[in-house]
Amino acid sequence: MMRRMACAWWAAWLVWGTSAGASEPPVFVLNSLQADISVIDPATWTEIGRIATGKEPHHLYLTPDEKSLIVANALGDSLTFVDPATAQVQRTVRGIVDPYHLRFSPDMKWLVTAANRLNHVDFYRWDGKELTLVQRVSTGKTPSHLWIDAGSRTVYSTMQDSDELVAIDISTQKIKWRTKTGAMPADVYGSPDGKHLFVGLTGSDSVEVFDIAGEQPRSVQRIKTGDGAHAFRAAGDGRHLFVSNRVANTISKIDMQALRVVDGYPAPGGPDCMDVSADGRWLYVSARWARKMLVIDTVERKVARAVQVGKSPHGVWTLRHAKR
Repeated sequence: MMRRMACAWWAAWLVWGTSAGASEPPVFVLNSLQADISVIDPATWTEIGRIATGKEPHHLYLTPDEKSLIVANALGDSLTFVDPATAQVQRTVRGIVDPYHLRFSPDMKWLVTAANRLNHVDFYRWDGKELTLVQRVSTGKTPSHLWIDAGSRTVYSTMQDSDELVAIDISTQKIKWRTKTGAMPADVYGSPDGKHLFVGLTGSDSVEVFDIAGEQPRSVQRIKTGDGAHAFRAAGDGRHLFVSNRVANTISKIDMQALRVVDGYPAPGGPDCMDVSADGRWLYVSARWARKMLVIDTVERKVARAVQVGKSPHGVWTLRHAKR
């Protein structure tokens, strides 16, 4: 059976690779409860194969040279490197403890991971190929999502179960400050001007905005978006930010300068992670409760397609994307 499945996948990949859609890189969706990745052909919007990973792949991130897509396998204590253009597995790095969320520093010197179940954030030095653990920072209860500022000076991490936001100095790898947030903070995103941080409050119906221009953060506003405000994705225009409202089954578009919602879209099935097409029109959204990836038309404000994937789909990525 496994051999037939492998042959079927290889045959499908050959068809995809030689078709008119070969110029379009695939869309990847992580299936957290099946320990694999759905590979989707954007020409036909069909799943053309699966890639095995370690247990509970949740999030993914490109290497700075964009030659490898790194999938973080939280319960597998490993990273799976995949070619983002061909969907071929390049290698597996083991011994990375509980990598739930991950992010490279903009100066390309550090890979930072959040150990969600073990309450620490890890700093790995990156030399362009290999990872070396340098520091493990105890953070408090359940570090969730990470953001690193443009100057590669500070890592920001939400604390999901203690309702906090923590700032870690990259040069010293010590905590600079911590502050209380609203209920169950999840994703965090920094405005292009470096003044504000946006925090999705999954235990609420809002995005909390912090002013981080001074030495200490200040909560300045809550933008009501919808129940279960969770994950962010920049629209690519330097001004707008999408947030998935997992319980409300919607996606909101936030103006980061005006600090208000300016548009919204239906997203049934528990929307979570997102990616945006290069032209900015299409949202690719994982529907955690429906085992689907939604393709949302932001012009028509509707779900244009729903692609069947695996159990509990989470991270979504494509190489041909709008600016992050």
